[in-house]
Amino acid sequence: MGVGEAFGAGPQRSRSAQVEHALRREIVLGTLPPGGVLRELDLAQRFAVAQGTIREALMRLSEEGLVQRRARRDTHVTEAHSDDVVELLRIRHDIECRAALRVIEANDPRLRKDLDMLLQAMRLAALQEDEYALLEQDCRFHLRLFEAAAMPVVEPVLMRCLLHTQRFKILNSAAHSRELLATADRHVSILEALETRSAEALMRALSHHIATIVDFGPEVMPPLAPETGQGVAVQAAAGPSLKVHP
Repeated sequence: MGVGEAFGAGPQRSRSAQVEHALRREIVLGTLPPGGVLRELDLAQRFAVAQGTIREALMRLSEEGLVQRRARRDTHVTEAHSDDVVELLRIRHDIECRAALRVIEANDPRLRKDLDMLLQAMRLAALQEDEYALLEQDCRFHLRLFEAAAMPVVEPVLMRCLLHTQRFKILNSAAHSRELLATADRHVSILEALETRSAEALMRALSHHIATIVDFGPEVMPPLAPETGQGVAVQAAAGPSLKVHP
């Protein structure tokens, strides 16, 4: 799946894709809570579609890890555990930071313009207080940046990391504590680093950005060495706080 197809569902999408988008939104925002039961018949009646359409949507959500499906049993919304997020943050940190050099070397002529547009889309979503739209644009921003590294096989892995870390942040913080415009503007430092054409600057900007998504991030992220910019693994502290930052 390409960057443009990763999130969102326009009116031209199939009915199953529209159902998938609606359910993904509710799962990420917590309207459908972790552990909640999803019954195909109930969903088919709700969306006024055939059960096969619901089944198709649920299969794709299962591939993203948002639901768990078992043969001849109900589908459940996946739990959101801090242990999972610790590992996903580590994977995301490694993927994005290691790609920094390839991004700089690629010198994609459209990259900065595309990222500027995505930042503006994030700011607009923040002003409209549409947190899910902000999350979609946030994910598109990081996927577009990674696209310049030309590693399409890794892209779905990063997409899952983005989706689940964002979901965890939303589910484990009070809405009033998540300043949406501040969340959008956190990406400015990444753009500034990209403008320097320095792989190390971009790596450090991404490292700080990812490490500060959740409060326990600095405890589990590999700090960057002063000169080489190489990561040094550290052990996660026991019992991390679930406080999150925008």
